[in-house]
Amino acid sequence: MTSIALKSFLGLRQSSPETTHFSYRPKPSTHRRKFTVVAGISSPKLDGRNLRVAVIGGGPAGGAAAETLAKGGVETFLIERKMDNCKPCGGAIPLCMVGEFDLPLDIIDRRVTKMKMISPSNVAVDIGRTLKPHEYIGMVRREVLDDYLRNRAKDNGANIINGLFLKMDIPKEKNSPYVLHYSSYDGKTGGVGEKCTLEVDAVIGADGANSRVAKSIDAGDYEYAIAFQERIKIPDDKMAYYEDLAEMYVGDDVSPDFYGWVFPKCDHVAVGTGTVTHKGDIKKFQLATRKRAEDKILGGKIIRVEAHPIPEHPRPRRLSGRVALVGDAAGYVTKCSGEGIYFAAKSGRMCAEEIVKGSANGKRMVEEGDLRKYLEKWDKTYWPTYKVLDILQKVFYRSNPAREAFVEMCADEYVQKMTFDSYLYKTVVPGNPLEDIKLAINTIGSLVRANALRREMDKLNV
Repeated sequence: MTSIALKSFLGLRQSSPETTHFSYRPKPSTHRRKFTVVAGISSPKLDGRNLRVAVIGGGPAGGAAAETLAKGGVETFLIERKMDNCKPCGGAIPLCMVGEFDLPLDIIDRRVTKMKMISPSNVAVDIGRTLKPHEYIGMVRREVLDDYLRNRAKDNGANIINGLFLKMDIPKEKNSPYVLHYSSYDGKTGGVGEKCTLEVDAVIGADGANSRVAKSIDAGDYEYAIAFQERIKIPDDKMAYYEDLAEMYVGDDVSPDFYGWVFPKCDHVAVGTGTVTHKGDIKKFQLATRKRAEDKILGGKIIRVEAHPIPEHPRPRRLSGRVALVGDAAGYVTKCSGEGIYFAAKSGRMCAEEIVKGSANGKRMVEEGDLRKYLEKWDKTYWPTYKVLDILQKVFYRSNPAREAFVEMCADEYVQKMTFDSYLYKTVVPGNPLEDIKLAINTIGSLVRANALRREMDKLNV
């Protein structure tokens, strides 16, 4: 087994006084990432212009990609239809993302330092005892975070287009442009949009689980979960309970293969659940999640209802020619936890960095090999994380007795330290051998007790 090495955390900026935001306009970033330029000798120089790249989708993946490209000398176009998109997302971000992406603290609604994992039988385990005073999980609203990243990309030179991407024409000759077709909604033609085209040298598909870019390159399908979330405005005294606390519920009632959650936001809580195997029953699971949290959200008013697909594994193909997929479009959401925001932003940045490097800061044409370096680095860095969480989900989410065992394990401080260190810092190193042995024994014991309980339940059902 492995545990996580804590690395020193730098780069937190002071925020302005706390306010409620629904749109965030960033100051131009003074943080400039430097690139080591390694352009292929065979890559032709561009005559009289810089490399042109289109980013389709304006979420964390698209915003991070567009900013990196623009800073790196690439002529960048970001196309996004819903500028005020409120994706049904828990909105949790790891601590390392705040510093790594130079996020101002006042776009973070809540700093969660305590979590409750609640079993099918409503046994609650408090998680967070291993957190240091400066450590927390950030809770954000997607409409605020996404707007901030897009505007920062714009301030660094990216062209932001309010438009709906429709399709693209794949070039038949080497180094010929990709022709993008989209409807522009920049206020010129009212609600119907104006049909437009755009020629670019490369494309980054950051347009989510239903990616049209992925369809354009025949990237293949993947299994997906449906996430359902309600934003609920609760009385102030009950909101105080969730000031720095998040809850996660497991059980067949809230989801047969995922979990339900109550996550605090600025002035409300986000209550939701998800499932892959029983999508048609999602509203029933949502009702059960609200029921499990009933006493703590009593008197609340639903202010928004949201639903959205979430990928369960990477697409069969994430790259074709000079087109690459990132974020949800590529399938970068972790099993077991359902985390996607950090991996979306990270993949967008990594892909853009390889384009900047391969193009000598926008001066040369890029090739498939340049974009493939992004995939190689991504898989080397994060593939083990996805596989481990996939195994955990298959082992511990398969039945209520197994979930009881999982919650029991969460009470162990070593488990909490590994879990939080992994989430907060995304860095894995060998763990403590003695503690690993102890954890393995406890895990086996929990599973044995879970199987024994399951057999007794099966007898009662005969």
